[in-house]
Amino acid sequence: MLSSTWNFIKRHKRKFIFAGAFVGGVYLLGKYAQRKLQEMQEREAAEYIAQARRQFHFESNQRTCNMTVLSMLPTLREAIKHHLNSESLTALLKSRPANKLEIWEDLKIISFTRSIAAVYSTCMLVVLLRVQLNIIGGYLYLDNSVTKNGTTPLAPPEVQQQYLSSIQHLLGDGLIELITAVKKAVQEVLGPVSLKQSLSLQDLEQHLNQIRQLVEDDSGSLKHRALSWFMMPDEENTLADQASGLTENDITTIKLLNETRDMLDSPDFNTVLNICLNRGFSRFLDNMAEFFRPPQRDSTPCSTPDSLSQVSLPLAKIIPIANGQIHSICSEVPSHFVQDLLMIDQVKEFAANVYETFSSPHDLQK
Repeated sequence: MLSSTWNFIKRHKRKFIFAGAFVGGVYLLGKYAQRKLQEMQEREAAEYIAQARRQFHFESNQRTCNMTVLSMLPTLREAIKHHLNSESLTALLKSRPANKLEIWEDLKIISFTRSIAAVYSTCMLVVLLRVQLNIIGGYLYLDNSVTKNGTTPLAPPEVQQQYLSSIQHLLGDGLIELITAVKKAVQEVLGPVSLKQSLSLQDLEQHLNQIRQLVEDDSGSLKHRALSWFMMPDEENTLADQASGLTENDITTIKLLNETRDMLDSPDFNTVLNICLNRGFSRFLDNMAEFFRPPQRDSTPCSTPDSLSQVSLPLAKIIPIANGQIHSICSEVPSHFVQDLLMIDQVKEFAANVYETFSSPHDLQK
């Protein structure tokens, strides 16, 4: 029995060897495939977790952007009111001065200037903060991913503070320049219009478009660069101010500011800013339209666009309406005006692109 079995094995030795090698190979191949599959699953899980963490950080950053905009609007509003003090003029009018007509003319220019400047500066604040906080947010995401390995932070707290303080230009010198440009345009368009002249909502929209054209086309082909100047000072001035004794943090801050200028000069930024301005001035006209509604009658339902176009008001009555719009435009309590700007899809997409650019690891090599 044993000898016959042994003879059988000897006769089929090659087959047994091949079978053993085949089974062993299949086993090893299976183990290799299992290990590779496990590595792939672990890599996909790690990428998914990293993407989820990145998305969570981005969404948290957008909430910070929104809260920062709302927190800065009172400061912006008070700065505009300080430079365009219509309250002092209205107080003078109550005292029935001899130069009443002259004061009314000044009030006309100041009232429209401050509301229009409020629309411009609020739109600029929304888009500029989106750029700045998503640039710094991208660097912070990389810092959180890299500093665990002992690498020097890309954006230390001192750099963050220096960089974000550049927003003060929009609230200071930039705002003064913006007000000057808007006031000049308002004077040219509305200066010749009599206080007694009646204007419809369509007339008001036409005047507003003329003012916008003067402000935005003031420097011809460089109109978008003119708008960016209101948000950030020229690169040369910044470098000149810090030409000596630059620290490593100063150099990093200048790098961030230059990257921001590149964004502000990009076609995408100008497209998004223009969308915001169109939405902002449309909301401004919507707010004004509330005062152009004809008297309600029992037989008349709500006002229609056609009925609004038939209503005209003397410019003298429109002035106080325009004058008060700044409180709606620059409201720290989320108003329709600010909410409209914050919820624009193109603003969200642009913010996502900025964050994506500056939170990608390849930026470490720059």
